[in-house]
Amino acid sequence: MKPFEKIKSIATPLDKVNVDTDQIVPKQFLKLIQRTGFGQYLFYDWRYEREGVQRKDFILNDPAYKNSKILLARDNFGCGSSREHAVWALDDYGFKVIISTSFADIFYNNCFKNGILPIRVSDDILQKLFSTKSEIEVNLEKQTIKIDNIPISFNIEPHWKKILLEGLDDIAMTLQHEEQITKYERSHKI
Repeated sequence: MKPFEKIKSIATPLDKVNVDTDQIVPKQFLKLIQRTGFGQYLFYDWRYEREGVQRKDFILNDPAYKNSKILLARDNFGCGSSREHAVWALDDYGFKVIISTSFADIFYNNCFKNGILPIRVSDDILQKLFSTKSEIEVNLEKQTIKIDNIPISFNIEPHWKKILLEGLDDIAMTLQHEEQITKYERSHKI
């Protein structure tokens, strides 16, 4: 995983509550076995008509949000099944930050394990973010979201902050203890 860097981007406002993982990436696209290639299927049923024609009224099809790295979402984002493919699709599409008032627990943890920063904010702050047309800056190290040069603090568990800032996946975390693991294995040889 790449270390998380400061993100400055226009935010894509997905104004929906209870967005479940089947809406994020529909089940018929779960055949891929690698983590890449899912971005094209992100919100597929909302983005496209049955004939594969883009829906003009869906936010991801608006050219103003083409290179957005920040997704704004309403309550309970990532609910439903525990499929990690949903996070892969968001990442593959280009989103690096998701800001909402609440996330499903498994989805929330999967974000960190795949290099995406999920940020929980109050309803008031989320509404401010939905209302702005300016770029938003997210600084994980300082734990701030900046709109029009006004910083807004957010909380994050120290463990998850370290994982993202250092770009650590589960294997890299384990390898940080390689010396102790090797020492233990040597002392327990049969």
